[in-house]
Amino acid sequence: MHAHVTRLADIFAMLGGVILFVIVMVTTTNTGAFILDRILAPVGVNVSGLPGYEDFVQLAISGAALMFFPYTQASRGHVAVDLFVANAPMVVKRVLDHMWLILTAAVALFLAYWMINGLLESRSDAAVAGVLGWPIWPFYIPGIASMILWAIVSVSQIFGDARYA
Repeated sequence: MHAHVTRLADIFAMLGGVILFVIVMVTTTNTGAFILDRILAPVGVNVSGLPGYEDFVQLAISGAALMFFPYTQASRGHVAVDLFVANAPMVVKRVLDHMWLILTAAVALFLAYWMINGLLESRSDAAVAGVLGWPIWPFYIPGIASMILWAIVSVSQIFGDARYA
């Protein structure tokens, strides 16, 4: 089970990376258009930027950024302070680690809960992006899924991690 959850976290991170790549490409295109506009303006040629660029980046980054949390948890890439427990008995390290994993799962589920509320409120308000007119609520879904996966990864580490075996 732990291996499958870790693999899913890898897939989420790769999808987040693809979204970030698209954001970079759109940003590069938009910036290139502004540069061309400044270069060609003296000869009477206008090159416009991408309409709704800011909307797209805001909506895309909101999900992509959260898609890395499960991977970071799965690879134990989060900040750990071992200074005070470096010489503690293994049982103390295991108990502290399990407590933090449970707390991490609880925080992730808490965030998912509030994101679900935000999704529902955004949907009921029919909130849309200012320029593009895209509904905002679907962009909550990757973040909610990421928070739930982050919690699952944390819990799976309690039962499947060989770190303190």
